[in-house]
Amino acid sequence: MNWRSGMQRRVFFLATGGFFSLALVGAALAQSPKPQSLRVLTHSSFELPAELLAGFEQQAGVKLQIVKGGDAGEMLNKLILTRARPIADVVFGIDNTLLPRAVAAQVIDPYAGPAAQRRSAAGMAETADATGVVAGVVPVDHGYVTLNIDKTWFAKAGLPLPTRLEQLAEPAYAKLLVVQNPATSSPGQAFLFANIAALGEQAAFDWWAKLRTNGVKVAKGWTEAYYTEFTQNGGTRPIVVSYASSPAAEVFFSKDKLTESPTANLFLKGGVFRQVEGVALVKGGNPAAREAAGQFIEFLRSVPVQQALQTTMWMYPAEPGAPRAEVLQQHALEPVAFDNPPAAQMQEKGRAWVQRWTRTVLK
Repeated sequence: MNWRSGMQRRVFFLATGGFFSLALVGAALAQSPKPQSLRVLTHSSFELPAELLAGFEQQAGVKLQIVKGGDAGEMLNKLILTRARPIADVVFGIDNTLLPRAVAAQVIDPYAGPAAQRRSAAGMAETADATGVVAGVVPVDHGYVTLNIDKTWFAKAGLPLPTRLEQLAEPAYAKLLVVQNPATSSPGQAFLFANIAALGEQAAFDWWAKLRTNGVKVAKGWTEAYYTEFTQNGGTRPIVVSYASSPAAEVFFSKDKLTESPTANLFLKGGVFRQVEGVALVKGGNPAAREAAGQFIEFLRSVPVQQALQTTMWMYPAEPGAPRAEVLQQHALEPVAFDNPPAAQMQEKGRAWVQRWTRTVLK
């Protein structure tokens, strides 16, 4: 929600030496009849090793019903549209750009279990609402929405890489950039928010107007942008909005056992957003499944899951002390700076910003 769909469908099986135990959680919970299933709504990028999921089912005594609701924005829309009759008991993939909408729509319930009390490497404050309350969303992972470039394309073209975001609106970079629509894509929205945080609202939309004139390509979501439009995958755009972990994924999944990624991150001021994804209880979910839903939240913050998600969902772990995957350490260092608007500002103005973007870029 977080390197996404196509590559992550291939599962990295983590050698855990056996399934972890949920005893620390279960011992504190009263024994009660278990429901037959636990309904989990996720974005399309959710992926964990089958062994881990089966281990959870065995420990919790439930059958997981995982429903992938599309991009994170689409997933939240489905949760909001079905709030009268919730389609899930727990939801994963609400990030810090979408949390204000989830809070306003009243589709999540507070969770106060152990995972909610522990410090998060993802930063609890980044999932807070306007009042500073975390609103029941427990951080699971974090990543960085940023620009990726096709190194071979730029080398052949002899075109220097831009050093400022504003350069992407200059004639030299015409028709080179593909972005995601912030109305339908969480990375697209995150990128827009970073632009505004760094440039200021008016300057950011002036820049977008110039990008439109300069031939920016808009895709519905990450998969289309990366796998259809990006030159690395046969498209015509050598600059794409993606994730800081994307170059590492290119190495990890390469058929030729690459030691160097064919893509690279372009960390420009105003072009890097720190995304935090979380898991939450769904308001109005099956009461009989509430205990299992809490166990699932704890499961997502367990060390085996925190290790596995790094090379399945291509995000960085939220649990402090979770070992980093070697491929991330070598090819996906975290940026030293990012530009996120305050949570209160995203809640107050986020929807208006997206509407203004639509008027500026698409209409």
